Amino acid sequence: MENAPAAGRFAPTALMLGNLVTGCSVLAPAGILPELSAGLGITIHAAGLLITFGAVTLCIGSPLTAWLTSRIERRTLLTTTLAVLALGNLASAFAPDYTSLLVIRLVMLAVGALYTPQAAGTAALIVPAERRGSTIAYIFLGWSLAAAVGLPLITFIASRYGWRAAYGGIGALGLISFLLLLLRLPAGLKGTPVDLKTWSAVGRSRTILLLLAITMLQMSGQFVVFTFMGPLLKKLTGASPDAVGMVFAIYGVCGFLGVAIATRIVDTWGPYRTSLLFTCLVLAGITTWALSAGIIALMAIAVAIWGLGFASTNSMQQVRLVAAAPPLAPATVALNTSVLYIGQAVGSATGGLLFARELLHTIGFVAVGFVVLALILVILTQPRPVAAGTA
Repeated sequence: MENAPAAGRFAPTALMLGNLVTGCSVLAPAGILPELSAGLGITIHAAGLLITFGAVTLCIGSPLTAWLTSRIERRTLLTTTLAVLALGNLASAFAPDYTSLLVIRLVMLAVGALYTPQAAGTAALIVPAERRGSTIAYIFLGWSLAAAVGLPLITFIASRYGWRAAYGGIGALGLISFLLLLLRLPAGLKGTPVDLKTWSAVGRSRTILLLLAITMLQMSGQFVVFTFMGPLLKKLTGASPDAVGMVFAIYGVCGFLGVAIATRIVDTWGPYRTSLLFTCLVLAGITTWALSAGIIALMAIAVAIWGLGFASTNSMQQVRLVAAAPPLAPATVALNTSVLYIGQAVGSATGGLLFARELLHTIGFVAVGFVVLALILVILTQPRPVAAGTA
């Protein structure tokens, strides 16, 4: 990195902005379900399947593309991925019908599955080991910004100018992020190649498998509610599109604050205690949502508490996986992203079935069940202390 100090200095920020585009691309349908339903003549449940099928594509694509592309230079790989995300969103803006939109989304996300795990793996190549945890957490601020700023803006634009304008905005942001990454990420970065021996080593590690299960359960619980948060607020409280956008903003801003806090404390607290704290916040928030369904002020407070933990828990999972087996990091980070999307698929499909059956209050309690299981596994993965003060 000494050969490109300016590039190295701004590379984490360029990687973080790429996660912002990725997050907006993945989450966008959650903020525009009513507009998609009305504009394409489909049900809310069918519109929600854009998230479910997209998550299935992502969970398959993440480890597969990590294996197929592990020998490709990182700047080439990441900039190409962002270009596909940008063009995919622009193409979505012109999709003539639901089928076309779904096909474009699946192709776009099959390639986009590369970005988040490769960005996290690239962070390990551009910073010293002692700053690795905080840098990975910083890169995941992009996902928090996607929820804090991106999703409320997407909801606002779609409610006033239509869902096509929202997709166009994401595409334009993707082109800007592509250029920043091209200019700021150092050339010549290559990670450890991922081969069959790597996957075998991952499969033999009880700790890694438990950490992956935690990610899946955390995401399943959150996406039972999150996928249909806008329609749930409207049905349960009569919330307007602006009120829904405000709740999304609360969720995202608190997520941003949570990751900022996690970034500050992880290097001293350790990833286990940091992960435990934020998983407890997710559980507290979703439990409050379930108990207060129908009272918008209390639901907004619940979303704020939940928001503090939603992105931090995942970034801590990435940090814990890298720390558990650094040589396996390219594979474990890709697998963690894959099971994250499995969780999104399971959660959104479960929430969709309950929503279609008008079991609106049940949705929150099912989400609580998933997160309780995740918390139990977090506690089971507490590392054995080898010295005083070890976290």
